Amino acid sequence: MQIQVNTDSHITGSEAFTAKVEQKINNTFKRFSEHITRIEVHFSDLNSGKAGPDDKRCVLEARVAGLNPISVSHQASTLALAADGAMGKMTQALDTAFGKRNAARHDQVVASDEADSTE
Repeated sequence: MQIQVNTDSHITGSEAFTAKVEQKINNTFKRFSEHITRIEVHFSDLNSGKAGPDDKRCVLEARVAGLNPISVSHQASTLALAADGAMGKMTQALDTAFGKRNAARHDQVVASDEADSTE
């Protein structure tokens, strides 16, 4: 699973910041790692450096093998809170996507088994 961290011009994306984000992403999405090829993380400051409530945004886009990309975003007062919120939303989105995919596979297997038993 590759992780790419991007920031806008109002956020300093130091190596330490990037390493911390990558570690958090790896820990959070470890159970999905065999299905995810890449996660892109985009941080932005919506007020362009001015203070304001919920002005930090984190957008996560997961590239999943066999599925369309899944994207979520979250706004909060700090980058850490924005990242945590986006990761929570992405976990739910991935659970839903894999649940639907597994249910569809189960339906295909059941239909195949039923067809075999009628022959």
